[in-house]
Amino acid sequence: LGFADRRMIDGENGLLWEARLTKGMTIDGLARLVNESLQRKPLLVRASCADREVHRLVVCTGGGQEYLAKAHQCGADVYLSGEISERTTHEARELGIHYLSAGHHATESYGIQALGQKIQREFKLDIHFFDDQNPA
Repeated sequence: LGFADRRMIDGENGLLWEARLTKGMTIDGLARLVNESLQRKPLLVRASCADREVHRLVVCTGGGQEYLAKAHQCGADVYLSGEISERTTHEARELGIHYLSAGHHATESYGIQALGQKIQREFKLDIHFFDDQNPA
């Protein structure tokens, strides 16, 4: 997404990352940025405070909806993950945190490409990424 100020916040397994937005933006603006970056419109669950600017984003790719409460405990305004379950909508609203679900495939394909590039550099192998779009 291009945020420079980011760090891992989950020492347990390294799945949660925080990005502090140097300039606040609206949740709609962030949703547009995610759409442009991932080429997939995210599902947006708005917190009741939808008009305030967001400054702290916590991210966990793939099926990371299980970490929503932990993202909230870390002070996130917005949680971005790949998947969403029915209960996630209600949990996000109760916690007062925006939830962006950008799709499992869309949020994880960059990681596998980065792994392929690392393997290619370290082992001098010819690596190819074949993107088979998945709507989920």
